[in-house]
Amino acid sequence: MSSTEPAARELQDRAVLWSMGEIRAADVVAAACEALVAGLDTPALRILAACTRGEADYDVPDLLAPALDELGLTFYSAGSGAGQEAAVRALAARMLAGEMTPRELAFRIHSRFGHGLPLVETLAGLDDDYDTLEYSDRTQAQIDADVTAEALRLVRRPAAPTGPTDTPT
Repeated sequence: MSSTEPAARELQDRAVLWSMGEIRAADVVAAACEALVAGLDTPALRILAACTRGEADYDVPDLLAPALDELGLTFYSAGSGAGQEAAVRALAARMLAGEMTPRELAFRIHSRFGHGLPLVETLAGLDDDYDTLEYSDRTQAQIDADVTAEALRLVRRPAAPTGPTDTPT
């Protein structure tokens, strides 16, 4: 893995999380800055990284796709099936990295996708299990372990073939 790969992966993850409404545009700009510091450098990336927090909400929608394209990364439009899958993987990776608890992951996935996305049905069900812990013979630690196992499965799952990502599914 080259020294720039983690920065590219982080920019890709933040881009998809922003596209799916999970994080703010300013977080994408921060990832662009981190990518520049790591050694990634393209004209569009420099422009994206130069946005202020106040400009981010207005400028990121126009600047992100060209910056990702110059880096050979994928832009996922809001609502696209491939984008939803990429967002799920990014959230699962964040939980595995300790950036959120298993319960937070299950809640965020359930809140975002409900029981309507087959890819995350197990996590949505586990969020329901957290809500009914006091009536169950399971412990929070057992559910945490199941969420962690599901997050690992999602991160290791082969990515869906990429095609046009600008059409919602």
